[in-house]
Amino acid sequence: MEKCSYVYMMTNAPYGTLYVGSTTDLIQRIWQHREGLIDGFTKQHGLKRLVWYEVHGHIMEAGLREKRIKLWKRDWKVNLIQGMNPDWRDLCDGILG
Repeated sequence: MEKCSYVYMMTNAPYGTLYVGSTTDLIQRIWQHREGLIDGFTKQHGLKRLVWYEVHGHIMEAGLREKRIKLWKRDWKVNLIQGMNPDWRDLCDGILG
């Protein structure tokens, strides 16, 4: 059985800076971002709020989707978030229980 994979978006505030990533372990990856364990864009901009994600059956699918979304205009990314999370809540709270 294939392990689930995820494409996700992080921000620092509603309508703030956006980051698109993919992973096979969403909870661990979000924890790494929040703790500043991953050097780079998310750490530099303080992106600690999970505002959107989707599940994929294979990491290759998630990786392709991530690359496509990264090419999108900002408005398209905002619309994607708004469709799932119109209040820009931190979705990690719901995932962790």
